Amino acid sequence: MSLRGSEEVDEPLGRDGAMNILALNPGSGTLRYKLLAMSPDGGRPRDATVLKEGNIDHVHGAAITRAAEGAIAECLPFGVEAIGYRVVHGGSRFDGPALVTPEVLDAIRDLADLAPLHNPIDLAIIEAASGRAPGLPGVAVFDTVFHRTMPEVAWHYALPAEVGAGAELRRYGFHGIAHRYVAERLLECLQRGAEGSRFVLCHLGGGASVCATRDGRSVDTSMGFTPLEGLVMSTRCGDVDPGLVLHLIRHQGMTPDSVLELLYKKSGLLGLSGQSDDIRDLEPAAARDDRRARLALEVQAYRVRKAIGAYAAALGGLDAIALSGALAENSAALRGRVLSNLEFLGVSLDADRNRAAGPDASSQISADGSAVPVWVVPADEEWQIAREVAELLSAGR
Repeated sequence: MSLRGSEEVDEPLGRDGAMNILALNPGSGTLRYKLLAMSPDGGRPRDATVLKEGNIDHVHGAAITRAAEGAIAECLPFGVEAIGYRVVHGGSRFDGPALVTPEVLDAIRDLADLAPLHNPIDLAIIEAASGRAPGLPGVAVFDTVFHRTMPEVAWHYALPAEVGAGAELRRYGFHGIAHRYVAERLLECLQRGAEGSRFVLCHLGGGASVCATRDGRSVDTSMGFTPLEGLVMSTRCGDVDPGLVLHLIRHQGMTPDSVLELLYKKSGLLGLSGQSDDIRDLEPAAARDDRRARLALEVQAYRVRKAIGAYAAALGGLDAIALSGALAENSAALRGRVLSNLEFLGVSLDADRNRAAGPDASSQISADGSAVPVWVVPADEEWQIAREVAELLSAGR
């Protein structure tokens, strides 16, 4: 289908079976993109050729859409044959990537209230692309799909059936594109198969979540009905008592919209520190003995560390931990805070390895004698998006 969802696409595969796929990965304040020459079956990351890529930080709202339009314009001369879009919330309807059609766009639109920092932007980018490149097939790749394997005990909220079932009030989980990539890459790093594996994956960026996998499949994750649940994030609060929200409405006169603004955009690291949502600002401030900056970093790390312990219990043991996302990949100090006091689980950090690790390659940061190996595994979400697009379009030929 085309982006408008009406015409059939003739022979989307390029020369020698390769397919040039543009992967657009908008975040809550970033845009990353890659144009990759992919094999029809996706292959491995090292087998793909990167033809063009870019990473734009600190952009929000309409600016992300404009950045995406610019990326499309830059990449079209290289021969784009399909576009893959990261879409954060797919609800319960989608169990895999989907060709963009009017019906798919309507579903993304219907879920906008559940991912207000993401789905409206995702939708705007897809619609803008239809003007820039109307003849290309488009594929929506959903963050929620990886977590469709969660057992009922993990996704069910303790609500009456007559309230929760019809409205699909359940835990969906997010960052699934990143978690899927990291889970498979960690297996390669450990040189083992998925069967019997028990991993905890920590994806720490502007948004953040922890995922427990068994046999390579998601069995629990810290985000829920929306991307607001779970860890402390850059501007999102993570877990709060629902009674706190009721208190804000009843006793402080806040409206639902003002509560949404507070919890999504003014909380997290920004709210705790009172100065910044960026650990590149907060870590130096904490080193200067700024109490609020130090508290923000400590609360952030504590929540991640607590989730690791909880998921080790849920899995009945732990075989490895992986850290990914912009914060975890670039800050040795953050990794040290998150992994401190986990010796009881068998985690022993190697300080030199931790300092040397970075975003360019997967690397072990645990000591050789650590019962639970710990790796930094940079998440290539753009490759994962392109892989799923290639697989879908190839299967439909």
